[in-house]
Amino acid sequence: MISKADLPNVRRLEAVGFRAWPAASVQYDGSWLIRLTAGHDSKRLNSVNPLDPSDSRDIEIRLAKAAKRFADYGRPLTVRQTPLTPPQLIAHMDANGWPVFSETIVMMADIPPNDTTESIEHLPLRDVGRFVDARLQICDESSQDKAGLSEVINAIKPECGLFLFESPDQGPIAVSLAVHDNDLAGILQVAVSESVRRQGVGSAIVNASLRWARLRGARTAWLSVECDNEAAIHLYRKFGFRDVYRYSYRRAEL
Repeated sequence: MISKADLPNVRRLEAVGFRAWPAASVQYDGSWLIRLTAGHDSKRLNSVNPLDPSDSRDIEIRLAKAAKRFADYGRPLTVRQTPLTPPQLIAHMDANGWPVFSETIVMMADIPPNDTTESIEHLPLRDVGRFVDARLQICDESSQDKAGLSEVINAIKPECGLFLFESPDQGPIAVSLAVHDNDLAGILQVAVSESVRRQGVGSAIVNASLRWARLRGARTAWLSVECDNEAAIHLYRKFGFRDVYRYSYRRAEL
């Protein structure tokens, strides 16, 4: 349970998270942020995000209005439940049998100072297309997703570092996206080829991302990781990442 004292930190991380992974369409219904993106089916880019625990008026009417907007995009109505979600909305979803189908941990860590005697070994890419191609290849995802993912990355307003590790034999083996936002840095899109896992590649690309972010002026890093991704959670804990809060996605059963 998140205490009231922690809610400002949750609000801040929610805000930087939205900037780091921007939706194509953003609309507000009171304090409910409705994010929709036709070109990418990411849950985070296609969800209702309540931002004030006290904003619980007209729940059924507002969900029906949101459902119509989602239908216009060919998306199922999805609510992202965070510590900012009104208890009455949670109770409504519980009473109507809305299952949780995905749960994520938001983590933070202090970024250690860079060793001034060392140069930055891995510089970020400037080629979004090359980064996206590598990400899709590593994750074995369809090339049809390239346009949508490229659109999202190109829409990011804060400064980004696109990191790509390659090997002469296998080509792309790891990617990571660092988003620098004032004193914070988000670490997103981390993926490591299955053929090189448990060989230190994941640690190396996260370290490169953090070193770049520190050089840009970030002092604290944040990231989101699915609760069932035990390998990634173990990796991030080695860098000092600690749990801050969790969020989940819920949809009405058809």
